[in-house]
Amino acid sequence: MKLPAALFAGLLALPAVAVPLAAAPAATGQDMAGEVMWDTWGVPHITADSEAGAFKGFGWAQAASHGNILLRMYGESRARAAEYWGESYAPLDRYLIAHDAPARSLAWYKQQSPQMQANLDGFAAGINAYIAAHPDHVPAELKRVLPVSGVDVMAHAHRLMQFLYVAPMGRMLAAPAPAGKAASGNAGGDGNDDGDNDAGGSNGWAVAPSRSQSGAAMLLANPHLPWAPSLLTYYEAQITAPGYNVYGATQVGLPVLRFAFNNELGFTNTVNNMLGATRYRLEQAGDGYMLDGKRMAFTRSRKSLLVRQADGSLKRETFVQRQSVHGSVFDIGEESVAIRVAGLDRPGVLQAYLDMGKAKNFARFESALKRLQIPSFNIVYADRAGHVFHISNGILPRHKTGGSHAFWSGLVPGNRADLISTEIEPYENLPKLLDPPGGFVQNANDTPWVNSIPRGLNPADYPAHVAPPEPTSLRAQQSLRLLMGNDKISFADFQRRKLTTTALMADRMKVLLLAASAGSSDSDVRAARDLLAGWDNRFEADSRAAVLFEEWAKRFAGPNLTDQSNFTRPWTLDDPINTPAGISDDGAATAMLKAAADAVKARHGRLDPAYGDASRFSAGEAVSLPGHGGLGGLGLFRTIFWGPWQGDKRAPEAGETWVNLIEFSTPMKAIAAMSYGNSSQPGSPHRSDQLQLVSEKRFRALWLTRADVERNLERRDAF
Repeated sequence: MKLPAALFAGLLALPAVAVPLAAAPAATGQDMAGEVMWDTWGVPHITADSEAGAFKGFGWAQAASHGNILLRMYGESRARAAEYWGESYAPLDRYLIAHDAPARSLAWYKQQSPQMQANLDGFAAGINAYIAAHPDHVPAELKRVLPVSGVDVMAHAHRLMQFLYVAPMGRMLAAPAPAGKAASGNAGGDGNDDGDNDAGGSNGWAVAPSRSQSGAAMLLANPHLPWAPSLLTYYEAQITAPGYNVYGATQVGLPVLRFAFNNELGFTNTVNNMLGATRYRLEQAGDGYMLDGKRMAFTRSRKSLLVRQADGSLKRETFVQRQSVHGSVFDIGEESVAIRVAGLDRPGVLQAYLDMGKAKNFARFESALKRLQIPSFNIVYADRAGHVFHISNGILPRHKTGGSHAFWSGLVPGNRADLISTEIEPYENLPKLLDPPGGFVQNANDTPWVNSIPRGLNPADYPAHVAPPEPTSLRAQQSLRLLMGNDKISFADFQRRKLTTTALMADRMKVLLLAASAGSSDSDVRAARDLLAGWDNRFEADSRAAVLFEEWAKRFAGPNLTDQSNFTRPWTLDDPINTPAGISDDGAATAMLKAAADAVKARHGRLDPAYGDASRFSAGEAVSLPGHGGLGGLGLFRTIFWGPWQGDKRAPEAGETWVNLIEFSTPMKAIAAMSYGNSSQPGSPHRSDQLQLVSEKRFRALWLTRADVERNLERRDAF
């Protein structure tokens, strides 16, 4: 059967084994010397006389602050982690090798401009140089990864973007959902399906001059990612080189800032629902598969990896990888499933973020987005000229047959060639909103349809698979409520609104719950009612009813706080910030309150534990402070995803990570806090040193000028 050549686009002729990523030549022709000035919060301020030199300084700084997790991640992203550290890493190695990620990373590196190749080489050179100068900084087992190269930097970006956010191993290789049920629709590979599993969520705000008391636009960057050191750990830095002066944060291992601002503009990201990967259920036929009624043969290639044994020896493991015209094929239970990842021919994600940070106006910023190199993410933007903007961005397959988000997020029939996408949706087809009449844009991992009030987007104007028709979460509803209106917002009020701990679910449901349970004669219910009646609906450290309300809410709306079956009115797009609402069964709601009271007393020995005594802010072992905030599914904008109870205490697994607020006034106002500190390296004084600020709901002023940094200098490194 002769198939359209486009079906084979992006399937490279690749070698049979994983390509080892050796050190690439160091960048030449540019002076890569420079300086890192470390402020007293452990933030590096990097200056260099060349762009490649600035990248080298950033690599030096990341090795200093996060050397252990940096080298671990690079070993994983090479698909050689099992070779370095043993069998437990082999599944990830196999997954990346099966997708030809190592060879593609090398190809992508070669497709970069000469300047970007020099930048990537410079970043790697900075890592190598720091560890060479500080040989005891990382343990011996991590030094197996050295030296790293510019190809390694690209390999890590490729793994993070395509094989964590777009096509994460856990979701892609999950058992197929039962017939009629789609897999989770969220494209994020960091655990977020909003509803609210906030381990992968984020908030973003941009307020226009029309709503700003100063007449200057304001921006909030507010990712909610895991607090334990990982490839999702954030790192704050300032980078200054000719033509490039940017402040912000990014995931450790990336050489560019993904959350960033310069003097003219700023931008942030949140995880969105973009479906950049498609899973196909193949109709097996002997040792092949069926496509349009014809039997097709798999393309087979022999792959291998090395696995370190307990005695330190290396054992080579070989496997045969099948490819269909759809993509790499995996056996999942009794199914053969092919995975097709969009954008494997688009190697420019790092260049796009670099150019966004260099831009001085919206036109230049948008030109970087229009290249469609960034595979996912909502992007929220504000600038000094007064523009505010939100886009649900991504590399989205174009499906000419139509089909809903639910259809394409499930297992798609693999026996029809017309369901195999060979194109991506153009930029014009991605939902976006510029300078809306409400004077703000926001996103809290929700779909793009309610990104401002009044609404400016209609789902009917976009392809059905762009986003699911799912409810706007209570966290997103609270986000909208905090910004909507006609009042002028000062920068101080911008901070206060960000820090609010009022739960929208309590505002909406508590009075109804008190009415529903008013007739109960049960002493526990009456005590619970009295406690709730005197509560101000805030999740502050001294709140005495917050733990009880959370226990009730998880019974009423389910453990993930997404079940609407007990509400009278379900969510509707026609009334997106007031629904769901109502209690459908007063008796059931009262019984849930009784059960919640019993659970709280059993765990805490009392009905009214102080929220901050039970919910503790900690990062590492050294610090434990009273916590506040909580689950986004409760309608909390100060978002903390708490880990499981350990006795009567719990600590964050994820949530408020790097919180950055800026106003494009003159001079610029910029404040931030990095909840877990700016270093994960053992023994660093900057692990947990900002947690007191977080507990006290304070921020630190960012030091943007050299003079400011000099006045708050901890040390300086020349590189």
